[in-house]
Amino acid sequence: MENQPGTRDRIVIAAASLLQRQGYVGTAIKQIAKEANATLGSVYHFFPGGKEAVAVAAIKHGEGEFASVLRTALDSREEPGAAVDACARELAENLRKSGWTDGCPVTAAALETLGTDSDIQQACAAALRNWEHLVSERLIRSGFAPADARDLATTVISALEGAEVASQVRRSEDPLHTTGRHLARLVDSYPTRPAAQD
Repeated sequence: MENQPGTRDRIVIAAASLLQRQGYVGTAIKQIAKEANATLGSVYHFFPGGKEAVAVAAIKHGEGEFASVLRTALDSREEPGAAVDACARELAENLRKSGWTDGCPVTAAALETLGTDSDIQQACAAALRNWEHLVSERLIRSGFAPADARDLATTVISALEGAEVASQVRRSEDPLHTTGRHLARLVDSYPTRPAAQD
């Protein structure tokens, strides 16, 4: 059938889901193979580096999925504060729909590899930087000074990350909704210049 993911993609998607729900330490490579409906041999064929290599690919996949959610939410509102609040609301809705299990795709792996310079830690850091860049670029398009946009983007992503964990623990959308509202106030308190006209 068309549009069915190949074996490598199935492995990456399965690993991304497992890492998101149970972390790197709690995920075995045999479990990844089983979830992907693939043989253990095929996992090592595509990822000779083993579990860590699969995890890096999975984190990059999760980065792209999360970026897509952020991009759609950021573009859904004209006002920058409302756009940031829309991100929090979208994340809250997705989290609730998943039964409070599908939070940030890098959080668990990042926390488990703190203090290392592993490929996993580097992939997590790159993901956070790329999400911050998305927010920063959106704010710059709305007339924010680049330095302000960068600072706010770091604040937005850091706050959303923490609020997602709090929402998961409390099994409630409230932490994300509250964080979104307050981030919107913060963003809207900054001076902007008129956006350049085409």
